[in-house]
Amino acid sequence: MAEENIDIYIMGKKYSVPKSLTIMKAMEYAGYMLVRGCGCRGGFCGACGTVYRTTDDYKIKVGLACQAMVEDGMYLTQIPFFPANKAVYDIEKMKPTGEQVLKEYPELARCVACNTCTKICPQDIQVMDYVQAALRGDIARVADLSFDCIMCGLCAVRCPAEIVQYNIAVLCRRLYGKYVAKKAKHLQEMVAAVGASKFDDELGELMSADQDKLKQLYKDRDMEPR
Repeated sequence: MAEENIDIYIMGKKYSVPKSLTIMKAMEYAGYMLVRGCGCRGGFCGACGTVYRTTDDYKIKVGLACQAMVEDGMYLTQIPFFPANKAVYDIEKMKPTGEQVLKEYPELARCVACNTCTKICPQDIQVMDYVQAALRGDIARVADLSFDCIMCGLCAVRCPAEIVQYNIAVLCRRLYGKYVAKKAKHLQEMVAAVGASKFDDELGELMSADQDKLKQLYKDRDMEPR
């Protein structure tokens, strides 16, 4: 039984595509070769932010092309690279404070709490809440609320105050990891072991192994019980 097709419009041109496809697969079905604006294809990297509108609906909608399904009468285009402001800093010379965040991103103070950033987020992250937490200097709260951010940039595109929320969140998570979070003893021990060349011989053996040996090592690897 043939699958039902629907009509979509990619950058103004009409295409007939199977209705079971995601936007990304529909674009490829229509003949587009995606060399940019696509990454993991699993909803994690945020590279395929897409803007679309559907018939008889005035609202501009957003989604990830690898996750959102096509709809009949969908008009869509992918968002190109967004030239967002990204501060350059030395994390070793910083303090985990709101003043530090404002120093690197003074535009943060322009937030008007319109909540547009939260409404557009495809991850349903409370973006405005973590922006306000950053203003209060609550670095731990920012790290917690922004943990699932995939840096698609849609929040920054819509922000009327021209704030780059996701880069502010990255800074706060780095400050949190560097100065606030409790250190993991086992991780520190492993980093020290790597620094002391404990695994160099084993890595050298892997690098010199042929394909058959690598396959066998993979089959024989330790696995967690199911």
